[in-house]
Amino acid sequence: MTEQELFHLLALQQVEGVGDIMAKKLINHCGSAEAVFNTKTSQIAAIDGIGSVLLQKLKDKTVFEKAEQELQFIKSNEINVAYFQDENYPDRLKHCIDGPVLLFTSGNMDLKNKKTISIVGTRQITSYGMEFCRKLIEDLAPLDPVIVSGFAYGVDIFAHQLAMEHDLQTIGVVAHGLNQIYPKNHKKYVAKVEQNGGFMTEFWSSSNPEKENFVRRNRIVAGISEATIVIESAERGGSLITANIANDYNRDVFAVPGRTTDKYSQGCNNLIKTQKANVLTSAADLIYILNWDIESKTKTVQKQLFVTLENDEQKVYDYLLKNGKELMDIIALRCDFPIYKISGMLLNMELKGVIRPLPGKLFEAI
Repeated sequence: MTEQELFHLLALQQVEGVGDIMAKKLINHCGSAEAVFNTKTSQIAAIDGIGSVLLQKLKDKTVFEKAEQELQFIKSNEINVAYFQDENYPDRLKHCIDGPVLLFTSGNMDLKNKKTISIVGTRQITSYGMEFCRKLIEDLAPLDPVIVSGFAYGVDIFAHQLAMEHDLQTIGVVAHGLNQIYPKNHKKYVAKVEQNGGFMTEFWSSSNPEKENFVRRNRIVAGISEATIVIESAERGGSLITANIANDYNRDVFAVPGRTTDKYSQGCNNLIKTQKANVLTSAADLIYILNWDIESKTKTVQKQLFVTLENDEQKVYDYLLKNGKELMDIIALRCDFPIYKISGMLLNMELKGVIRPLPGKLFEAI
């Protein structure tokens, strides 16, 4: 994308009545953002959804002054810009009809061919939520996933911190321009996040963290990932919006169940009850449903010398050694274990290097 095209894209964003969906329609019809401003009114009028008011707004020359100001901010602060038609734009977000036309990023993020999950939840995270989140990321760490969240209080910042502890790439999707940080208390994490990933936003430097921006931000959190995980949420928690958007995008959603009396488990329990989310009791549940291959980020899985197996694990290992390749459901049936237990057990055994997953959700002993 040339600087000239970026300038016209910024100008198009400033035209009143032109959102992401309409901007894409205009660009696809005219060929580029610059062409939108140079195409005859009669030709633009043929586009579905274009009215006389919008045609008039496209003649507003003040949008170029605003675009020039933002372009100078981008250049002077070395902001990275991803255009929805370019290769550097997140692949999964390209498939979202209302995905941002432009994304502004800072840091060292790389989403190509990466396992990417979003972790969201209440700003009032409890010890239960913290412990579950800690164990989840610890168990997922060998698969080197990218952890996405909203850099807010509670679950968000805790997930970012855990990702950095395990040297995982983490991305904070913010609801304002990259000239500021919200909440201000989280400024101390900025440098490390940018070393391990970075920040992403669709908002200009003139945008403040207004309430409506957070809802728009949530669609990026949901759209950029292959799955969204809700750790804890009240009955009407904001993270439920992200979960619903992920469902609309046909992405997998997971929720951590809790006691019916716990305030910050009600949202998760309702997602599960209404079949809007898969039950998440361990990392193994996510790995199984997403069909992730178990690969260490430092070496391929191989049998370890003198590995210690629990009694139940030994029973499963002996069964696979004797019977060869087998489906997880059959392993659970033959070894007399409930499916939720066998999934976690198989994950631990894979990490120990004594079994390996095969296509078709099969497992075999090494």
